[in-house]
Parts: sequence; C-alpha cells; structure tokens
Amino acid sequence: MTHKILELVEQSSMKEDPPQFEIGDTVDVHCLILEGEKKRTQVFTGTVIARSGGGVKEMFTVRRIVAGQGVERKFPIHSPRITKVEVKRSSVVRRAKLYFLRDRVGKAVRLRERRK
Repeated sequence: MTHKILELVEQSSMKEDPPQFEIGDTVDVHCLILEGEKKRTQVFTGTVIARSGGGVKEMFTVRRIVAGQGVERKFPIHSPRITKVEVKRSSVVRRAKLYFLRDRVGKAVRLRERRK
C-alpha cells in the first residue's frame, strides 16, 4: 500500500522526457544557479563516468579536468535545476563505471569515439 503511494508521489516529480545519454558520452550539463535574486545557467562539460539509482533518485556523475586537476560532479537526472543535457560526443566503452579514468592523465583520458 505505502509502496504504491510512494510511487505516485515520485511520479509527479519525475521529468516527462529525461535526457538520453550513456556512460562514456561527453556532455554539457546546463545547471540553473541561484545567486540571491538572480538566476543564471552554468554549463558543466565532461565525461559521464557513472549512473546510479533508479526512478526519481537516479544520479549521474560527470568528470572533467580543470587546470590539471580532476573535478567530478554528481547530478540528479530528474532535478528541476538541470535544464538540459546535451550530448557532444559519444564513446565506445565496455564498462558500466569508468572509475579507471581517475588514475589517468593527459591523452590517456581520451576514449575511442563511436562511429555513427
């Protein structure tokens, strides 16, 4: 009984058409930033290295290199703060989690591009 009620509540906060991307894709995540009274959109570009959870709790992790330092950020897929996710490049991967990229530096971080 309570499980069905929880599903109904979660269904109302889920997006109608969630963004379609896969592990290994290079994406632009457009995130809404609130600074006092002002709103602006900030773009976080990087490689999707993981997806986790399900339903309204589904998250994805994006990794990028900034000034020689690795930066990872986790985003909820169904968050109203995520305005859109653009796929810039799609890569061939054979893993569900790309945590091995954390140990790599420079050109070793590159993934093989998927042919269309």
